[in-house]
Amino acid sequence: MKKKRLIKYIPAVITCLFICLLSCSKEQSMPLQLKIDKDKLADKIKGGWAGKTIGCTYGGPVEFVYNGTFIHDYAPIDWEDGKIKWYYDNFPGLYDDLYVNITFVDVFERLGLTAPADSFAMAFANAGYPLWHANQVARSNIAQGILPPASGYWQNNPHADDIDYQIEADFAGLMSPAMPNTASEISDKIGHIITYGDGWYGGVFTGAMYSLAFVYDDAATVVCEALKTIPSQSDFYQCIADVICWHKANPEDWKQAWFECEKKWASEIGCPDGVFLPFNIDAKINSAYVVIGLLYGKGNFYRTMDIAARCGQDADCNAATAAGVLGTLLGYSQIPETWKKNLYEVENLNFAYTTISLNKLYELSLKQALQVVEQQGGSIDGNTVAIKSQKPQSVKYEKSFEEHYPVKKQSVHRNITQNPNLSFGGIGIVVKGYVQSPNPNYIANVEVVLDGKRDSLYLPVATSLSIDKRKVDLYWKYQLPENKHEIRFKWLNPQKDAMVYFTEAIVYSR
Repeated sequence: MKKKRLIKYIPAVITCLFICLLSCSKEQSMPLQLKIDKDKLADKIKGGWAGKTIGCTYGGPVEFVYNGTFIHDYAPIDWEDGKIKWYYDNFPGLYDDLYVNITFVDVFERLGLTAPADSFAMAFANAGYPLWHANQVARSNIAQGILPPASGYWQNNPHADDIDYQIEADFAGLMSPAMPNTASEISDKIGHIITYGDGWYGGVFTGAMYSLAFVYDDAATVVCEALKTIPSQSDFYQCIADVICWHKANPEDWKQAWFECEKKWASEIGCPDGVFLPFNIDAKINSAYVVIGLLYGKGNFYRTMDIAARCGQDADCNAATAAGVLGTLLGYSQIPETWKKNLYEVENLNFAYTTISLNKLYELSLKQALQVVEQQGGSIDGNTVAIKSQKPQSVKYEKSFEEHYPVKKQSVHRNITQNPNLSFGGIGIVVKGYVQSPNPNYIANVEVVLDGKRDSLYLPVATSLSIDKRKVDLYWKYQLPENKHEIRFKWLNPQKDAMVYFTEAIVYSR
């Protein structure tokens, strides 16, 4: 049945890919060298970070409020002067898009352009900010000694296809102006700390869009050229190619593109929080919303981030990426004052959990961009920066959850003293749950025995109430033989007033 469902899409896929490739071939070619004034380079970098901050704030009130539906035109998205400062003071966790980026920028500043992946991983894992989804699993993996790239690999991370690195890859493109392949190399090292497959492609694509926003003055060209960094056989590529195709066919109605996207690409396979539910934090669908904003926004700053936000789901992150890419293309000086004026009172304030402000971030990113320009064979002569431009090249092909399809959500709802043992038929399982204890530092050690054998790869299961330490999902295992399986749980360090609670399991088959 699954093959039949895929086969029916083949003619449409081939048509859309042909249209996409044909339209891309007509776009501007990459110049061999890009010469840009240092002041303009700085303005574009500043525009990228400023646009991202504005877009993140704009989409904040509707983040995951509209899942599986779009926000109708008559429904206002509230914005008033002082909004950015309000979020700085009251909900700094909104800016996870920024503070994870800042961690990576800071490592480059301290250790230089050749800093190894482990340095980024440890800085990320030990930072004081809260994390969610693929980020949080990666942090938990690193704490258990599972270092990159294994920390982001799908067998170690059920959230590998989630949006996380997509919203944190801006730095890679901003420090690689007109050098999308260099941005991809940076993303190879850092993005695999957190994600794999389509989740990683989201970051590669984002980095490439930022990089190419220094070259082209048209968002559609940026999107089309950036897609060349993604392998054409991947679902991520085909999803974005479809959006390009739908825009070509109907360039005035973004909702039609949204509907087509929902019909074809909205099924969640990986993230256990979204399987069989409207919630969808998958990278490709949310990246599609970014692209819908960029294409249908037609270079208008407000309309671009508004459409990206109105597509729903991770609305703050999608508006942030769309506004950040367009902010880079336009430059800080061309962002409308009605939006930019709200930045002025925060630009000298450090982002929460960091010692870096927007103004410092502008400065560091320019410094690192100039270093990368010279590292990659360019030159700086006074105020003129000569960049050795790169034609976008596809990164390697990789796929998460290959031949794994969710087939059942199995209710458990028992604590560990109530015999929560599981029987299931399939090739994979993710068990969800949580730990409660009056001691926030308590770590529950649970032995898991799968089919009579102790599963040492994922043990001990360590969770705590602290959101920046807890394990997102209690247990998971993929690529099992297709037959019946038994899982038993044994609590090795029970503690008074503590509880290990199992809520449900997602079962996978072929």
